[in-house]
Amino acid sequence: MIDASASCLVVIDVQERLVPAIAGHERIVANAGLVMRAAARLGVPSIVTEQYPQGLGPSVAALAALAPDAPPVAKVTFSCLAEPAFAARFRALDRDQAVLLGTEAHVCVLQSAMDLLGAGTAVFVVADAVGSRDPGNARAALDRLSAAGAQVVSAEMVVFEWLRRAASDAFRDLLPAIKGGPGGEAP
Repeated sequence: MIDASASCLVVIDVQERLVPAIAGHERIVANAGLVMRAAARLGVPSIVTEQYPQGLGPSVAALAALAPDAPPVAKVTFSCLAEPAFAARFRALDRDQAVLLGTEAHVCVLQSAMDLLGAGTAVFVVADAVGSRDPGNARAALDRLSAAGAQVVSAEMVVFEWLRRAASDAFRDLLPAIKGGPGGEAP
């Protein structure tokens, strides 16, 4: 199970110039928003990355607004863990679980997940909040990650496992976003 007190959310490269080319990008951004809202409400730390921001632009503004506590980590490596600034920030959090979402599933998400698995971190990849330009590449990445030991989950699975119970203020606060359909309210 995904535990809010043991996990970190990693939002990988959901950037202004890349997102329009990703198949199903509206769904990905909406579900990323739901998970990011839940992380913020439940005190789950988030790390946002941006692949070569000079070329691909900043993170999608609506999602960047949901993680205001720390600036995004700029990177040119495909694996987040291969970027020293990310690795230092992730290790400083001292979390055993990483919940990953973003783009592209078969490149940066896959390589980050594989490196985190190799480092002994339990990895949860949010299937309905990751994507690639070609949906076949995203499917192949999720299959490979599952075979490698990552758990493939949905945005709502993450939120409900973090929440654990309905009788809470956090559940009541997040319910409108959950009920709003895929991803809830606009991010």
